[in-house]
Amino acid sequence: MDFTSDLLMNSDSNLKSGFATMVGRPNVGKSTLLNYIMGQKLAITSNKPQTTRKKIRAVLTEEGKGQIVFLDTPGIHKSKSKLGNYMSQVVKGAVSDVDVVIWLVEPKLPIHKEDKEIAKVLEKVDKPVILGVNKIDMIKKDVLQEVLSAYQSLAPYASIYPFSARSGKGIELLMEGLYERLPYGPFYYDPEEYTDQTERQLVCEIIREKSLHALRDEIPHGIAVTVESMKERKNKPIVDIEATIICEKDSHKGIIIGKGGAMLKKIGSNARFEIERMLDMKANLQIHVKVKKDWRDNIGVLKSLGYTEDEE
Repeated sequence: MDFTSDLLMNSDSNLKSGFATMVGRPNVGKSTLLNYIMGQKLAITSNKPQTTRKKIRAVLTEEGKGQIVFLDTPGIHKSKSKLGNYMSQVVKGAVSDVDVVIWLVEPKLPIHKEDKEIAKVLEKVDKPVILGVNKIDMIKKDVLQEVLSAYQSLAPYASIYPFSARSGKGIELLMEGLYERLPYGPFYYDPEEYTDQTERQLVCEIIREKSLHALRDEIPHGIAVTVESMKERKNKPIVDIEATIICEKDSHKGIIIGKGGAMLKKIGSNARFEIERMLDMKANLQIHVKVKKDWRDNIGVLKSLGYTEDEE
């Protein structure tokens, strides 16, 4: 019997299987960690808040170990819009229905006020908590020891694992600790599956990521991306994609397009490269820009973009 068939049956319960959610403040490296563990990009990354807006499922199946279903959630922050409220609801739901919580922090002192609030919330969660201290490659060892001691005092209920999501240092130990805390049981997903995101959703996120990287700080919060059509040509390994970047202000539209269309061309070129790599075929990508004023506070628009509080 081959590996895949054996995993699908998984009747002897010798393998671990469960759900793990990642929580933390914005920009602590949740998406970077998820991408490293999976060995491919499933979640977009940038140094700007609200990069991750939706709960993303990633399925890791490893021979001889088991299956972990990861939930990468938006960064926990104070909500200033209905979109922010949606993100907070997603995080609360992700923590309530998993087997293990992975709480990510940065190695900085003093401990951030929001991390102290997260510690209070997780103390009441009846689930194992792994406290991952990310970005250890950016500080000295003596400072790291101070950080670890401070967090051990703040959250004595958590098991602490220092690591670097960029270099991979310490992640093997983190994964061992994660498997130790998962229950034995049958798999929830086919071993061949690695995410519940559709190709359209992945294309939207790639375009949004390239926009986040290219645009000025005041714009990214106010953009969203939709894919109107995505069709593969008959008898040709080419996919035609029509996408739209949605912004909140007329002035933002001009900045996104850029002088002579230069900014939009840059975004499209960068996105096309990654889309072609993901789909393993050429992409004819056409991107338009539309203004929908205050879309982040418009329930109808949020639902049309897939941001709904009842999302499972």
